[in-house]
Amino acid sequence: FSLLTYLINKLGKACSRDELLAKIWGYETLSSIRTVDVHIRMLRKKFNNYDIKALTIETVRGVGYKLIYNREG
Repeated sequence: FSLLTYLINKLGKACSRDELLAKIWGYETLSSIRTVDVHIRMLRKKFNNYDIKALTIETVRGVGYKLIYNREG
């Protein structure tokens, strides 16, 4: 749950794939960029499976991802 924790700490702020790779997995290369996408997809699936509507992971085109808190969720 390191990825989720990191995104919560950066709530509402876009995080690049490079940033997430470095901070969560310690990677310094772009060769594993899909690692982030796969883990984001798994988190989104868990949110859906547990009907968690208060949190949404948005894709920020050209940047990466950001976690959004939906007050009405």
